[in-house]
Amino acid sequence: MKPIKYLAAGGASAALFGLALAAGGAQAADPIKIPLHNWNSQLVGAEIVGRILEEGGHEVEYVPADSGAVYEAMCEGDIDLVHEVWQGAFGVAFEKQVSKGCVVDAATHDAKTREEWWYPAYVEEMCPGLPDWQALNACAAKFSTAETKPKGRFLGGPAEWLKKDDERVAGLEMNFQVVNAGSADALWAELAIASEKQQPIVLFNWTPNFIEAVYDGKFVEFPEYFEGCREDASKGINPNTTHDCGNPKDGYLKIGVWEGFPEKNPEAYAIIQKINFNNLDIAVMAKLVDVDKMEVEDAAAKWMDDNESKWRAWVEGSSS
Repeated sequence: MKPIKYLAAGGASAALFGLALAAGGAQAADPIKIPLHNWNSQLVGAEIVGRILEEGGHEVEYVPADSGAVYEAMCEGDIDLVHEVWQGAFGVAFEKQVSKGCVVDAATHDAKTREEWWYPAYVEEMCPGLPDWQALNACAAKFSTAETKPKGRFLGGPAEWLKKDDERVAGLEMNFQVVNAGSADALWAELAIASEKQQPIVLFNWTPNFIEAVYDGKFVEFPEYFEGCREDASKGINPNTTHDCGNPKDGYLKIGVWEGFPEKNPEAYAIIQKINFNNLDIAVMAKLVDVDKMEVEDAAAKWMDDNESKWRAWVEGSSS
């Protein structure tokens, strides 16, 4: 299901979604604003977080928001929390606002993340030496398209995901051109077509995700990530450029809130600090929509039914 179908569900406005106030709890002066982005684990997770907060007696609204610009929106008080901050994609933007003091690093999930270039296993027969990035670069012409020829095509995620793949290509002097997909669904559609035809493809992927349960494949192994890789050109294997490294292999998944949120909504903030998703939680949230073809709201309801003891402990533990 594409995100826009969810945004239009129930006859609600395409700009904002209000959920009814849960009975019997404390109510904030304004609804808690939760952003909706363009990948399905986030959409399902946002619905789950909202329902958990409702169980604690708080009113929520869902706001479609650009996943790259959302941290600036938090600084303006237009968004109250982001529950799925991926280090590889959004760490720089998130940490910039945290350092300013207008966003609070509220919690870190148990889930460990990786976001990287990825290929289906059959590609190794066409490009010996994989998953090493230099072997991939030597095979670049095999990944070319009419749009990128003679360079290979790397199918990146939506530009708003801030992956800096163009900078990576420049930093490692790779013979590839980055072409950004419009959505996560577009990535998986191209992967499905390429896999059916056994065509070479290298694209952006991440874990935890449903893809690893459906396709056999591997991440490309770039030079190890290190602090300063994206800021200091003097470090790394290319002394002339930044971004000459891979992404973190055990990246964080965090929850961030607007700086005024803890004081304005202390009871809700206590719940948020308890929320803790693991790798399986995130993968299942994506799978329920992308593989099982459930609607986002139905997927959220199923996860909550299957994990009631977990999320109730977050609500009840915060109230104590």
